[in-house]
Amino acid sequence: MKKARVLFVSQEITPYLEESHMSTIGRYLPQGIQERGREIRTFMPKYGCINERRNQLHEVIRLSGMNMIINDNDHPLIIKVASIQSARMQVYFIDNEDFFSRKQTLKDAKNKYFDDNDERSIFFNRGVIETVKKLGWAPDIIHCHGWFTGLMPIYIKKAFADNPLFADTKIVYSIYDDGFDGSLDKEFASKIPIEGISAKDVKHVASDPSFVNLTKLAIDNADGVIFATENPNPEIQKYVKKSGKLALGYKSPEEYMDAYSEFYNAVLEGVEELAE
Repeated sequence: MKKARVLFVSQEITPYLEESHMSTIGRYLPQGIQERGREIRTFMPKYGCINERRNQLHEVIRLSGMNMIINDNDHPLIIKVASIQSARMQVYFIDNEDFFSRKQTLKDAKNKYFDDNDERSIFFNRGVIETVKKLGWAPDIIHCHGWFTGLMPIYIKKAFADNPLFADTKIVYSIYDDGFDGSLDKEFASKIPIEGISAKDVKHVASDPSFVNLTKLAIDNADGVIFATENPNPEIQKYVKKSGKLALGYKSPEEYMDAYSEFYNAVLEGVEELAE
């Protein structure tokens, strides 16, 4: 087995958020992959509902401090870190007062999605990349969990393809049943591009930035796709098949760890089809 460096970028991780199918995978998959002899780094958003004192988060001053411009506005990037002692792993948190100080994750107190979730997602994905650059840590695989990470594939494959840290990085994108109703901000597509990304590259989300279209954008730029739900959206399922991308079907909690580890090998080796 090739000793790879795996970067986990997750929308949810327990114990920092309530247990869910996604947050449980976000917590235990990195540990399992590390125990299988690979190097890992793990990132998630620092939502305002995460208790910093109880979870012993602290700011990493040497990684914080840069500003990112989104839709002509400057947003300071703050990096925090915490340790899960029992797993011997650290979790890095992307923070910003404008985007992550509120006491909810992606929905407000009335269960309505925040209007600026598009910009929050852009900030999070770009923040992860800038932090990894500062760490000088070249990932062999980036494994994305949740629609909030849906822009990571296009940023790595288009905007940072020439960066030595990411030139050989493979992207694995997990599809969950975390879809949202309606669409993100209608100007979403115009806010995504940075150098290396054109309007044509984000055509999927140009007219309708829906969950399905954002997922299609992620699939287009991924090297492998994992169905992390037993009941994926039929349109997405069909799109993955049509794309010809290496894909792994749903695996139960008892079997996903080894299956994902083997899938990483297949992605790294450029396997075109998994054996039945």
